[in-house]
Formats: sequence, structure tokens, C-alpha cells
Amino acid sequence: MAVRYNTLRLPAVLSLCAALFVSGCASKVEPPTPLNQQQNAEQNEYVEAAEAAEPEAPAYADPRDPLESINRPLWDFNYDILDKYLLRPATVGYMTVVPKPARKGLINVVENLNEPASFLNGLLQAKPDRAAISAGRFLVNSTVGLLGLFDVASKIGLTETEEDFNQTLAVWGVGDGAYLMVPGRGPTTVRDTAGDVVDGLYFPLALLSTPLTITRFAINALDSREQLMNLEQMLEDSLDPYAFVKESYYQRQEFKIYDGNPPQPKEEELDDELLDYLDEFQ
Repeated sequence: MAVRYNTLRLPAVLSLCAALFVSGCASKVEPPTPLNQQQNAEQNEYVEAAEAAEPEAPAYADPRDPLESINRPLWDFNYDILDKYLLRPATVGYMTVVPKPARKGLINVVENLNEPASFLNGLLQAKPDRAAISAGRFLVNSTVGLLGLFDVASKIGLTETEEDFNQTLAVWGVGDGAYLMVPGRGPTTVRDTAGDVVDGLYFPLALLSTPLTITRFAINALDSREQLMNLEQMLEDSLDPYAFVKESYYQRQEFKIYDGNPPQPKEEELDDELLDYLDEFQ
């Protein structure tokens, strides 16, 4: 009986399936009515209007860098033009022609000229021990070290303590001011630039002639670029070289201001605006 029951029901089931298939095909090929076209058009317009009205995530604005729209093109000019076609080739040629001991001697002379400024800034920051080290280094290296050509002071335990007026202003509570990307110089701030001007007024830098000042600047620039050779790949691999250089600059300045022991930032001290910006993508 079971077989007979299935046999009797099979034609009815096939007929029902055929009817559903035919009706489904007919509904697919049936052209849309004008009413359906109007409803679809209205629905598309509503979706487009909703998408247009959806607010975009705001771009993060670094409060330290209010001039970013100007600084970024200047960074591109410094890195893509000045460094690529001038500073880096000059540094490579300098490293090729001048032996490393001679390069070390030249930068020693330049750094020795900064010791009096470091001495005065140490006093202004109430760091008499560091000021005394700077004074001792200048006396030893200017005499025994042949005007600073040889760093004799370091060999007798007088390790360099770099203090400048930018650090002095920071200790006095003066803020950084706006971040600046200066053509031919690179990253700095308003406070850092003002500090360089004041340091240039100290003995013996104020007594240097224009050619000697230019020579000092060139030797310092070539040595700084040489130190960056090993970091080139890291810069190229960074997602945003401009931001990478900016953060490196601020970390370096903080390191100097706190004499190598900067305070460790806490997680809750992160910029609230940056956190709000990141929340937009979570």
C-alpha cells in the first residue's frame, strides 16, 4: 500500500512543482510596471541622500602642528629635493673623501664651540654640576685637545652635557610653540628657533666671521646627515614619513630636556581628541 500511495501522489507533486516553476519564471521575465519603476527610483534617491548626509570621520589635527598644511609641502621639498639632490650626495662625497678620524676631529671642533653656551644654560637651569662639566670640557679640549680637535675631556671622565637655551626655556615653563618645518634645516619649533638665536649670541659663536659660521653650519649638517644614514630604511618603511620625523623630533627634545630620563607617559594621558578620532573606526 505504501508504494501505491507514493505512486498515486507523484504526478500531483510533479504538477505542483511544474506550476510553481512556470509561475516563477513568468514573474522574473515580467517587465516592471511604471509604478515599480517609480518606487525603485524613489528608493535609490533616498539611499543616495542618506549616504551623502552621512558625516565623514574628522581628520585628526595635531595640536602641536597647527601649520601642518604648510609644513608638509616644505617637508616634501626638504626630503624629495634638497636631501635627494644636494645634502645626501654631498654627505656621501664627504664621507668618501674625508677619512672618519678627520670627520670626527672636525665635528669635535664644532661641538667644542658650543660648550660656553652649554655652561651658561646649565647655570640658568640651576644645574651647577652640568655647567661645571661644560666649562671643564671647554678648557681641556681648547688647550690640550688643540682647539677641540681631540676630545681629551671625555677620556678623563668629563662626558658631554648638552644644554641649550631651548632647554632653558622649557625648564622655565615656556611652551614649544608651533611645530615648524624649515627649508634647508628641517624640524624645529618656535621655541627651539628662538633658542638657537640666543645661543648664537654667546662667546665664542658671536665672534665667528660669516665664512666660519657657514663652515660650522655645513660641518654640523653633514655630520647630522651621516648619522641618519642607518635610519633611511626605517623612514622609507614608515606609513607617514612626515609624522615619523615629527614624533622623532619631539622625543629627542624631551630626551634632552629631561637629561636622558623623560617621564614615561601613562595610557590615560593620551590625547582625548586622538582617542575620539580612533573611536570613529572601531
